[in-house]
Amino acid sequence: MPIKRLDTVVVNTGSQNDQHSASVPPVYLSTTFKVDLNNEDAQNYDYSRSGNPTRSVLQHQIGKLYRVPQENGLAVSSGMTALDVILRGLVLLNGTDNHTPTIIAGDDLYGGTQRLLNFFKQQSHAVSVHVDTSDFEKFKTVFQSLDKVDCVLLESPTNPLCKVVDIPRILRFVKCISPDTTVVVDNTMVSGLNCNPLQLNPGCDVVYESATKYLNGHHDLMGGVIISKTPEIASKLYFVINSTGAGLSPMDSWLLVRGLKTLGVRLYQQQRNAMILAHWLENSCGFKPTRTNKATKTRFVGLRSNPDFKLHRSFNNGPGAVLSFETGSFEHSKRLVSSKKLSIWAVTVSFGCVNSLLSMPCKMSHASIDPELRKERDFPEDLVRLCCGIENIVDLKKDLLAAMVDADIIEVRENGKYLFNKLNKNLAVNTTIDDLHKPLSIYEEFYNQDLIRKDSELNIKSSKL
Repeated sequence: MPIKRLDTVVVNTGSQNDQHSASVPPVYLSTTFKVDLNNEDAQNYDYSRSGNPTRSVLQHQIGKLYRVPQENGLAVSSGMTALDVILRGLVLLNGTDNHTPTIIAGDDLYGGTQRLLNFFKQQSHAVSVHVDTSDFEKFKTVFQSLDKVDCVLLESPTNPLCKVVDIPRILRFVKCISPDTTVVVDNTMVSGLNCNPLQLNPGCDVVYESATKYLNGHHDLMGGVIISKTPEIASKLYFVINSTGAGLSPMDSWLLVRGLKTLGVRLYQQQRNAMILAHWLENSCGFKPTRTNKATKTRFVGLRSNPDFKLHRSFNNGPGAVLSFETGSFEHSKRLVSSKKLSIWAVTVSFGCVNSLLSMPCKMSHASIDPELRKERDFPEDLVRLCCGIENIVDLKKDLLAAMVDADIIEVRENGKYLFNKLNKNLAVNTTIDDLHKPLSIYEEFYNQDLIRKDSELNIKSSKL
């Protein structure tokens, strides 16, 4: 029997041995379960902190998504809880009187991740060394300079700068010279539907996702999932979960099972919207370096202009739906995000939801990172992050354009035919990739070399108009 594709796998929960043969797995809200002392081997559950039938259904689904046994998948109360469990169960225990566990992490981190690493550092539980993991030579130098590295924490693309990390290359390097180093991948930015770091050669040790994002897709639950390479690793992590009560609640588990069923169709539309929008921002709106303003830029791994486009494509099945751009002006970016003209784009943190979200990271998701540290890491204060939902792309563009006009960034000319970027003096045709060729599937658009077009032809010199 052929292996089912992942977007099919996540839809089917399979037989759950429900006594009423319900099509939808029931939610078991019970905290306790009856014990048969005469048949202890048949006892699967006793207390919901330790295990719950609804959570088991979810963990089975997560296991199928990542092609691992059910027992290798675990569900916890949030993405940050997932990282906390991983570090407590696999890294912090390595501490001795002569050694403080050492973690190498990227320099473009989610603010919550940075906060947790700082907490462990302040408590003398672990030392975090930050490096630009998208630069392999820098990573290699830092790794070799340390006596012992207990954990490497990777994410690609990074959030929100969308830097691509060569995860396969780093894995080969680390596992060759230090097999005992635990390599952890935060896969939230692309989800298990696009990338499975466990299946690389060599694979990583643990993957986790904030299930609040793509996996759920509706922002009506907090959750995290942990997927281990081996049952032995999963057992260590389960011990922490059971000890601390970090397991995902039955109701949230049920909601996540429901959300997973539409992951394929949601991510398809979200990625397609992101690709069209990124092309439009770069070529029609002029968010790219020019002679007058080198600071304007569109960041998205699905753009062929991205120098790491081919690298990302080499181990991912899609680009994700998060992109960002720099206006070149902090004040103008702030005006854009604060514009009252926004009616579709919700100004809020997070991503992966069916509705589109817009944020200014330095003031929102990354505000907990010290401004001096952001400066040290070359974090653009004018960065605007977009998280595409499933809405009609025409409406998304119109809504964003209205806000950019309101923020005095873009000037619309000739009834919308041309867009003039007032910050870098770029004048271009107002179009999208859909205007230039027949719409194809997101994966064909992402992979097909024949779709390369001359975007430069869309740009018009000011002298001509």
